[in-house]
Amino acid sequence: MAKKNDGAVALAAALGYFLVTVVLSPMKLAPLLGMKASEINSAFEKMNNGNVFVGIVIGLIAAYAYNKFSETELPLALSFFSGKRLVPIMTAFYCTFLVVILLFLWPLLYSWIVKFGESIVGLGSFGAFVYGVANRLLIPTGLHHALNSVFWFDTIGINDIGKFQSGKDAIKGITGRYQAGFFPIMMFGIPAAALAMYHTAKTTQKKQVYGWFLASSVAAFFVGVTEPIEFAFMFVAPILYVVHALLTGLSLFIAATFHWTAGFSFSAGLIDYVLSLINPVSNHPLMLLVQGVVFFILYYVIFRVVIQVFNLNTIGRGENELVDPTVVKDNIAPGENDIKQSKYHNHAIQILEGLGGQENIVNLTNCATRLRLELKDTSIIDQQKIKNAGAVGVTVNGKHSTQVIVGTHVQQVADEIEKHL
Repeated sequence: MAKKNDGAVALAAALGYFLVTVVLSPMKLAPLLGMKASEINSAFEKMNNGNVFVGIVIGLIAAYAYNKFSETELPLALSFFSGKRLVPIMTAFYCTFLVVILLFLWPLLYSWIVKFGESIVGLGSFGAFVYGVANRLLIPTGLHHALNSVFWFDTIGINDIGKFQSGKDAIKGITGRYQAGFFPIMMFGIPAAALAMYHTAKTTQKKQVYGWFLASSVAAFFVGVTEPIEFAFMFVAPILYVVHALLTGLSLFIAATFHWTAGFSFSAGLIDYVLSLINPVSNHPLMLLVQGVVFFILYYVIFRVVIQVFNLNTIGRGENELVDPTVVKDNIAPGENDIKQSKYHNHAIQILEGLGGQENIVNLTNCATRLRLELKDTSIIDQQKIKNAGAVGVTVNGKHSTQVIVGTHVQQVADEIEKHL
């Protein structure tokens, strides 16, 4: 959310998080309220280093403080605290108000989150289905992170990832139920969807889309990064995304029903799966591979049939065609590193042109797979030109905000664009 990847934001967020969690801890609240620590509302026991929800809120505050104050000039007497030095100070200032708000709001909010979590947990395997569907449907909004914090971390005591990795308070066959079902999807289902989209692309387009689908499938299989492929059909074929969400829920339901469990520390790719094999908490993890083969077939057949029956414009079909990006040839023969740099350079230039040129860019940041931009005017975006540069898609939010889904090499593309701003 910050307009630049700057260490001042991380420092400010860490300071704010420390301030809020320490002040609202039972040990610190007790003397402030004139009570014993045991009499403090139990909700404040979760004001610790595992509170991801509060971390998200403070991260947003730190980003806001950076965007607003990182270039602020104070009077000469206070000039030492100008610019980036002011960001942690203002973050701490805002967090004091957050402390007061949470003092009254957190017990109510925590109670609601607990009831929500308990209702899902109480549904057993069907609860895992509901969670899986909601997890995928919330990805376009980014709110899946808030949902995940309830089930994966120690926000209300479920702590599925923490218990699986540490073994503390873990129940074999139960702990990991909110993770296990993702392995068949990310390692098998998503690559199968990519294969179906490749096979249904126009013959003249297969050369252009082959490399992209292959690279994205490898990323999904090995490390569980699925956003590039998901965004490839999320907006151009929403029906496929709904099918994907339902199949994800079904996968979690099946794994939870048969108590097949595995876990991850990053995402549900091969690397984390292999590590799960030596974790004593995992239960029949090899069955997830069998389930994965079944889901590979399901995804491939369903995606291919739906694309052809409804004539969906997935990558390489209809108006969603790709062309080879313009290759700039230098007079001097480049070495291997120069070739790679030139490749990203040309992608970046074409994306920049599609965004309206450097004069239209106000701010540029990126996450793991997407460029996040604030523009002067989103109406002049040439989405086809951006896609021709190898981007998966473009999402426009209002008159000034847009995101370009690039893939796992987003950092290299962002760095190249930065050179021209």
